[in-house]
Amino acid sequence: MKHQIVTRNEWLEARKALLLQEKDFSKQRDKLSAARRELPWVAIEDEYIFDTNEGVKTLNELFGKHSQLIIYHFMIGDDWKEGCKSCSFWADNFNGIDVHLAHRDISFLAISRASLSKINSFKSRMGWDFNWVSSAPSNFNRDFNVSFDPEDIKSGNATYNYRPMTSEMDELVGVSVLTKNSNRDIFHTYSTFGRGLDLLNGAYNYIDLTPKGRNERDLSYSMEWLRHHDRYED
Repeated sequence: MKHQIVTRNEWLEARKALLLQEKDFSKQRDKLSAARRELPWVAIEDEYIFDTNEGVKTLNELFGKHSQLIIYHFMIGDDWKEGCKSCSFWADNFNGIDVHLAHRDISFLAISRASLSKINSFKSRMGWDFNWVSSAPSNFNRDFNVSFDPEDIKSGNATYNYRPMTSEMDELVGVSVLTKNSNRDIFHTYSTFGRGLDLLNGAYNYIDLTPKGRNERDLSYSMEWLRHHDRYED
């Protein structure tokens, strides 16, 4: 890989110039985060229920003792042999974060339409300990536009990332944020999909610091290189 080689002082000047751009980006991100927090909320009227390792729970109960809930919509259907490798890449960042989020009044978990037994089997294989529940008993995934019925896909009525869906996949990825008030009323405050999840992958953000970066340009699709962490050949 050819690259310009300079003196330490020349490098320092270039680094300082980039630092100005990084600082501007950080300020823009702070503004964007503030705008996100100012979004209006939508009341959730449905009484969704979920299969969990502690028995059937309502959406309200998934909050635990906190007033905020972050949900990772993990792609795995009941007829899948294993969970999505891209979702698994993100999930490799999840272990251990829940205790920190809890100290900001946040509960965190993954939700999938697959059965709890399918989820637990894959979770055990991958060595994860974050909370992960099944939405199989309800229409939660469908209502949050991450799971799709064949007839909706075929008719063109399915939407993903706030526009008509072009994919024929029946499971897709997303992150949603909910909150509840003192009356236990629940509100949907935010969801993001697709590239909107980039910021939430610590490994990718480290990769972006390196000279080669993601190095995905010549691949047939961006994450072709990726494997489940127990499936790399070496």
